[in-house]
Amino acid sequence: MLGSSLITSGLMAKVDNKPKRNPNVSALPGGVLTAALTPLDKNLNADYARLVKHLQWLLKRGNDGIGLLGTTGEANSFSVDERKRILEAVLDGGIPSNKLLVGTGCCSITDTVVLSRHAHSKNVGGILLLPPFYYKKISDAGLENYIAKLLDRVGENKVQIYLYHFPQLSAVPFTVNLIERLVSKYPHNIIGMKDSGGDWSNMEAVLKAIPGFRLYTGNEKFLLPVLKAGGAGCISGNTNFTSPQAAAVYEAWKKGSGEEEQARLTMLHGALATYPSTGPIGTLKYIFAKLSGINDWLNVRPPNVILTPEEGFQLEQKLKEVNYFKAF
Repeated sequence: MLGSSLITSGLMAKVDNKPKRNPNVSALPGGVLTAALTPLDKNLNADYARLVKHLQWLLKRGNDGIGLLGTTGEANSFSVDERKRILEAVLDGGIPSNKLLVGTGCCSITDTVVLSRHAHSKNVGGILLLPPFYYKKISDAGLENYIAKLLDRVGENKVQIYLYHFPQLSAVPFTVNLIERLVSKYPHNIIGMKDSGGDWSNMEAVLKAIPGFRLYTGNEKFLLPVLKAGGAGCISGNTNFTSPQAAAVYEAWKKGSGEEEQARLTMLHGALATYPSTGPIGTLKYIFAKLSGINDWLNVRPPNVILTPEEGFQLEQKLKEVNYFKAF
């Protein structure tokens, strides 16, 4: 065990054809947001109490907000009712609603509408909209119609949507041209994006095309470049662990620097990305189980899997090599 004392119970409009955005209208904070893990009990149900403790712990470790029920949170492994209950439990546990970016995107527009209405009724900071991902090669016109129907059925012109660009998993990208059209058409609704594609040229193109657009990188190794280009910050699964290091980048950037802090954060990112076949869920939950001594952190919903003991040992060695645990 790596040291259970390291984690206590707290672990648990438009001008010149370009829309001009005012970032201050966003209810969601900029900076570092963690795409939170969802702890499960032995029956693979969400462990509400441990989830609330985990989010409280994250907010004390440099996070400005929380991404709830995203990819790292195993959102698409839960039913609509389960996702609603998870959000309600988090809010009942005292987590500030304005600090939450809640994933609501589903293949079915009906389910997306239900979850988006529910999240909006709870005054969350924003909703994270994954595209309908079963049908591939969807046209921009098809996605635009999907979002138009969503906004019409949610029935609130102030709901704040962050597009979720993750083509490696969804196979349905949000193109720059489509984003420009959506922002122009719905300037009070489409206010940002989480770009988990890992392609800096795409992030740069979006930020150049849409001044003030609240783009968060899903890969924390691009945190400083995104901030320098006018983006809002990062929303990363790895910051379940590395939020203090990411926060150091954000604070240094505000003072006009950050290169040294970013180099440290990027090095940690590389160590945590050792086993891409398992993905961040299996990797991060394995480490949490080791650090806390709570074996329930090893629970994941199929088809996700946890690291094998051999893989876990190798990962621990890599993290020790970069002195991660000394700074934890």
